[in-house]
Amino acid sequence: MIDPQVRAVLDELEAWGAQNDRVETDRSRKMLNLEPETAQLVRALVAPRQAQRILEIGTSNGYSTIWLAASLAPGGRVISLDRNAAKTALAKTNLEKAGLADRVELLTGDATEIVAKLAAELDAPFDVVFFDADRFSAPQQLAILLPKLVPAALLLADNALSHPEEIAGYLAAIGKLTDFERAVVPVGKGLSVAFRVAQDS
Repeated sequence: MIDPQVRAVLDELEAWGAQNDRVETDRSRKMLNLEPETAQLVRALVAPRQAQRILEIGTSNGYSTIWLAASLAPGGRVISLDRNAAKTALAKTNLEKAGLADRVELLTGDATEIVAKLAAELDAPFDVVFFDADRFSAPQQLAILLPKLVPAALLLADNALSHPEEIAGYLAAIGKLTDFERAVVPVGKGLSVAFRVAQDS
């Protein structure tokens, strides 16, 4: 169950994000949050995995970050990236309101550059990666991250149906991973789900 404090912040962000995006004409100021039903599916996929380390590419105002942080195993951590410093600051405020700021590291800058730096410097692998930013750069980011995934890794990407041309490269790259099962779930804007089943030694 989602903690009531967390649920209250999510409800607030759902309402505010929808209202903001209806009236905002500048795309960079839109929140473009996950649809609630997609967020619930992400939680259903992530929470049972007892993930210790999640990477989110595309923080926005922290709506999906809150869902991910609330789905971590005890002691787990989310690293979330966004190129927009104003949105990073907004996400920090929202995570603090949800009581989850201590579970999340927020990084601002070019996602591909940050992903490469994380891959080079971090020892612990990622259990889950959620792609929800620039879809054109996702294949390059995926290639960098593949050696940094746990055996039973879960890869998620939003907008698999709403932006077919933009996400085609990522879906093609996922399709070449012969050790991953994959599907596109027709919920919200379409959620690409790919997972690798850990082999018994």
